[in-house]
Formats: sequence, C-alpha cells, structure tokens
Amino acid sequence: MGGLAGAVLLLWLPAAAFRLIVPVLILISCELVLIDPRVDAWLAARREGGRARHSSLVLGAGIFLSGAYGGYFGAAQGVLVIGLLGMFLHENLQHVDAAKNALVAIVNGIAALVFVLFAHVAWVAVLLIAAGSTIGGLLGARYGRRLPSAALRWLIVVVGVIVSVKLLFFS
Repeated sequence: MGGLAGAVLLLWLPAAAFRLIVPVLILISCELVLIDPRVDAWLAARREGGRARHSSLVLGAGIFLSGAYGGYFGAAQGVLVIGLLGMFLHENLQHVDAAKNALVAIVNGIAALVFVLFAHVAWVAVLLIAAGSTIGGLLGARYGRRLPSAALRWLIVVVGVIVSVKLLFFS
C-alpha cells in the first residue's frame, strides 16, 4: 500500500517537492542506521525489565511510510528500511538486510506497475537501471554478508550522506 501511495504522489506532486523531500528522508534514514545499536540496547533492557511494548504497529506504520517513500523515490529506500527493521527486529544486520531486500522489491514492483500503466516510461533507462541493480544486488549480497555489522553500517551511512549531498547541492 505504501508503494502505491508513493507512486501516486510522484505522479501528482510538483518536481520542486521531490528536490526538497528526498535528501531529508535519506539523512533521517542514515541517522536511524547510526543509532540502531543504541536503540537495540535500550529495547533489550526494556525487554529484560518486563517493560517492552509490542511494537508491530509502529513498525507497520514505518514500513508503510518507507513504502510510500520507495514508491515516490526508490533510491536509498533500503537505508530507511534497514534503519526501521534494525530498530524493531531483534536480528543481526545481515538478516535485516535480507528482509529489506524483499520489502523493497515488493514496493518497487507495485510502483513500477503504476508507472507502466499511468506514465511515460523511458525503457532504455529502465533496462540500464535493472542491469546495474541486478549486478549490484548480487555483488552486495555476496560481499555484504562477509562484512562486520559495524563496517556495513558505516558503508550504508556514507553512501546515504553522499546521495543526500548530491541531491541537495548538485541537482
């Protein structure tokens, strides 16, 4: 549902909104990835103390909003989803990354369907992006599992900040 909402917003909102919204969302995502270990420790302490609340509603709302973000602007959606899943799931970063890949694929598929049905699609660009994404996904999955969580976390943040700076100052 989030992917559908985001795709509709992209087709409906002016381009100026895109240039303002996306870099901010990417930077927020990077912050989520950075604070994830501290949040994990805090949540673990609450669970041990019997004070943990069921967070599936908050996670569901966050995933819906990240799906809307992904339908609107797919780049760096994974950073946001990793941040959300990392905060609410008690899993290592590699497992969170695998769940992120599945969720992002669903969102992208739904948004792509909306664009094919209701917008002009530049098919050559689609094919180039698909090829690059496939190669990057295969290489990332192969080597990402081998990286320590801290190194993977910092790699995600560095890439997210670079994308945000590019969008804010060089677009």
